Amino acid sequence: MAAVDAVALEASADPDAIVAEGLVKCFGDVEAVREVSFTVPAGSVLGLLGPNGAGKTTIVRMLTTLAKPDGGEARVLGLDIRRDAQRVRGSIGLAGQYAAVDENLTGRENIQLVGRLLHLDPAALAPRIDDLLEQFALADAGDRIVRTYSGGMRRRLDLAAALVHHPPVLFLDEPTTGLDPQGRNELWRVIEGLVAGGTTVLLTTQYLEEADQLADNIIVIDHGTVIAEGTSSELKARLGATVVDVGFHHDADAAAAADLLGPVGATSRDELVVRVTLRDGNSAGAMLEAVRLLDGAHLEPATMVLREPTLDDVFLALTGHAAEETADHDGDGEAGTGRGRRPRRAS
Repeated sequence: MAAVDAVALEASADPDAIVAEGLVKCFGDVEAVREVSFTVPAGSVLGLLGPNGAGKTTIVRMLTTLAKPDGGEARVLGLDIRRDAQRVRGSIGLAGQYAAVDENLTGRENIQLVGRLLHLDPAALAPRIDDLLEQFALADAGDRIVRTYSGGMRRRLDLAAALVHHPPVLFLDEPTTGLDPQGRNELWRVIEGLVAGGTTVLLTTQYLEEADQLADNIIVIDHGTVIAEGTSSELKARLGATVVDVGFHHDADAAAAADLLGPVGATSRDELVVRVTLRDGNSAGAMLEAVRLLDGAHLEPATMVLREPTLDDVFLALTGHAAEETADHDGDGEAGTGRGRRPRRAS
């Protein structure tokens, strides 16, 4: 733990905890990550937002020294991920897409195992485990076998183990995958508490609501490339003030309405819903104009909703497909980039 604290002190003068410059990673002839650059200020949360196969996990694997870049460079806490790989690994926490816990051990034993692998002082490890079990609402279950845990409990235990050595930088790769809404909300509160305590977090997610809730800054990734960057508010502002969602029962009607409503605003389709982004701010007038145009064409909508834009709208506008769409898997264990393939919606 002392080594980690020394690294944290060494990096305290650097306002950026993570710096990536032109990162490239290839798998065969597939360029999974293409010259990705960004910085994460110390004590903040960066959200890497994108669908399965966008390259998010590959970026995390490079930054955590689990995969070597084919181009570019990066530093974590001022340490070069190539030259100082061992020091980087000792200075960060990592929780992957799936809880890396031993089901045949208790929760306490899982955290203890990680602490021993990190060569932590045994005298300091026991009270640290107690603190983590309490912090992650696992104190009552700490001595139970992990195979009796729920999915949310396993995710919290995995995150607790990643924090046993007080890492100043934490990488979370789709931490709420597979959790129910209650489990997601519980984990969000834990992450918010860590950030309030000064931890720097890089979070990958395909859940737009998650990036909106947690991230100070958001990088939108698609097909291995950064296609947009900004705060949630800045990204939403690109779409204008208001969105009208017009739903239909039939695909043909939705297709016809998407062409017809062009004068009202920028249109895009998400299956049977036509999204109309307004730019003039006259939402009432736009709704009336949309109704007039649809009525004149004898198109009867099933639903019509006026709302503020979401990050889902941003992703659809930037890429032409929704963030939940998936692609085939590559050899890295993450969905592939899907270049040259038509995007398809996850079931």
